[in-house]
Amino acid sequence: MPSSPLAVQMYTVRAAAAQDFSGALQKVAQLGYDAVELAGTYNLSAPELRQILDNLGLKCVSAHVSLADLRADLDRQIDTYLALGAAYLACPFLPPQERNDYRAIAVELNGLGERCRAQGLQFCYHHHSFELEQFQGKYGLDILLEQSDPANVKLQVDTYWLQAGGIDPADYIRKWSGRVPLLHLKDMSATEPSTFAEIGTGILDWPGIFAAAKTNGVEWYIVEQDTCPGDPFESLKISIENYRHMTG
Repeated sequence: MPSSPLAVQMYTVRAAAAQDFSGALQKVAQLGYDAVELAGTYNLSAPELRQILDNLGLKCVSAHVSLADLRADLDRQIDTYLALGAAYLACPFLPPQERNDYRAIAVELNGLGERCRAQGLQFCYHHHSFELEQFQGKYGLDILLEQSDPANVKLQVDTYWLQAGGIDPADYIRKWSGRVPLLHLKDMSATEPSTFAEIGTGILDWPGIFAAAKTNGVEWYIVEQDTCPGDPFESLKISIENYRHMTG
């Protein structure tokens, strides 16, 4: 059984959050989630947002911050998320023009990660499937990880995007044992064309994933569903119920 607590990546409910961020957080808490990974603060100050989270009993475990914003004002981002109690700061995406030289991007991310670590945050990189393109026989993602210091750059594995890239998520967690503190949980539909699905409703091998995560250093499970067939909160409800069933 996974011992890690369960969070929600708030990108999943971005439309509701844009209309009523506090209300969206309240719904997440009511569903029984322990924490959130933020995808923006929706114009709330860190003290305001921290008070809302504390009142709801939610922890801010991490945040996704674009590479552009990390480059523009890393210190401000660090200050914001430290004030919210986060332990991690993650780069969620590489723009297309940044995908040709993973050695160069590894050097830059390593520098960002070193600055984060010096101030008390662990930097992570969240992948999709484009990083699984091969360069001279190696995945771009492997190059990024090999060319950066493990202390400065950790990996946020995304189960769906590994599966989409033809890689078994459990195998990849084991491959980078100790380098994967954060795990995005999302399933892949059995229908064609495949798409995002609630945990336990698709084709992913959850027992294998959970077993690998438990023994290879994963600290937080984070539910994310990029698109949902209906109400995203209903998808989050299905995912947490299935998670509890599978792990209880």
